[in-house]
Amino acid sequence: MASTVRVQAPIGQRALFITTLAVPLTGWTVHAVSLHRKLTVARRELSDRRDPLTGLLGRDGYTTRARQITDRYGDSSLVVFVDLDRFKEINDGRGGHAAGDRVLAATAQRLTAWAGSRGVVGRLGGDEFAVTARIAPARRELRLAQLVTLLAQPVEVDGGALVDVAASVGAASPDVLGTTDLSVLQRAADAAMYAGKHTGRAVLAGPQHITVPSINGRRAGRPGTSTLGRAA
Repeated sequence: MASTVRVQAPIGQRALFITTLAVPLTGWTVHAVSLHRKLTVARRELSDRRDPLTGLLGRDGYTTRARQITDRYGDSSLVVFVDLDRFKEINDGRGGHAAGDRVLAATAQRLTAWAGSRGVVGRLGGDEFAVTARIAPARRELRLAQLVTLLAQPVEVDGGALVDVAASVGAASPDVLGTTDLSVLQRAADAAMYAGKHTGRAVLAGPQHITVPSINGRRAGRPGTSTLGRAA
């Protein structure tokens, strides 16, 4: 009888000890699952956050969608960077910030229409935009020429006045650069855009644009670029 008690007591103590441990462990598991869900929701909300002026995705949301496009369509994808020329003159001119806001909103609408349902457009900041879309290599030259012409159309601002606008356009494609890495494509498109600044042409990046050094935080263009399309 006494030996039975001695055997059962340690087993009961161990069971009690394990149960005692299980309570906080279970609590931490539930907490971890809840925290993971909250973080997932927060990331999704951040990714879907829209610029209030243009309705476009911000940098994070755009990057996520753009990477999906380049990964899925490969050589048939195109990354485009757009920067409005002389935007400061518009913003500081007679129409003021209201005119500048109207130009930004119109540019966003034009880029969205150009990208179509298989593309994504983002506002990177200020008057800088990015587009990633499914565009076959055979149609690339025509589509970029259409984009330059579209962006050069005057924008109607308050009072019915027309404001002349123009944009610098740089593009990069996986088949030319040999990679679908979005960061590489964006770096090359940015360099190509600055190589063609104020030329009225879209510049298609070549391998040389991947290693272009930066000046004042921005990448500087080099000679020997390929230009496509002429603004109207």
